[in-house]
Amino acid sequence: MTPSEALVRDHTVYSCVMGSRAFGLATDDSDTDLRGVFLAPTSLYWGFEKPPAHVEGPAAEQFSWELERFCALALRTNPNVLECLHSPLVEHIDDTGRELLALRDAFLSRQAHQTFVRYADGQRKKLEADVRQYGAPRWKHAMHLLRLLVSCRDLLRTGRLVIDVGTDREPLLAVKRGEVPWPEVERRMTRLTAEADTAALHSPLPPEPDHARVEDFLIRTRRASALQADPDDQVVECLVDDGGGGVR
Repeated sequence: MTPSEALVRDHTVYSCVMGSRAFGLATDDSDTDLRGVFLAPTSLYWGFEKPPAHVEGPAAEQFSWELERFCALALRTNPNVLECLHSPLVEHIDDTGRELLALRDAFLSRQAHQTFVRYADGQRKKLEADVRQYGAPRWKHAMHLLRLLVSCRDLLRTGRLVIDVGTDREPLLAVKRGEVPWPEVERRMTRLTAEADTAALHSPLPPEPDHARVEDFLIRTRRASALQADPDDQVVECLVDDGGGGVR
């Protein structure tokens, strides 16, 4: 096991299952995609060599972000990262992870309209390129794009991010199986994008994420890590004379 993989093994604060299993779209051949957040000990930042911002592994289909990187991406309303905080399939969570989940609403804002729709537009262009080159899109990707657009629209309408597709499961799986003609899939994408645009005009979400609240959490978490006298991490607690005979 590499040092980076050991960070994931020993310092994960939150991990969950994502992909089709979390979306309610799993079939017999679906992979189990693991996503997580680890907290690198503060002492690892004191040297020239910094800990990684993300790690692949150690398990197959496993990807983890360091806490600061994860929060930064979530504050930019990155769809893939935000959805991790709303997975119904939590694999592991500690006190720091629970506090992170309690901050879910701090990351949500009307900025999700631009990031989700922009991401969807990029994915749609790739599907259109597949149609031009091969005569058909990658149907699984088309299914997930429709799912994302529904999620975006409903987030803007309600202020809540729900990733399980619920009653949309069978219509979406029909797309995955190639049973829905591409022109119809395109019409659905166009309609959902327009509905998201309309929802953004009256969304209950705040204009921006709550950066201050998230940063306060990150600083407190880093400080707590630094003050843990862990010999393995070589954390040294320094006492500084405050000029009055005491320490601070």
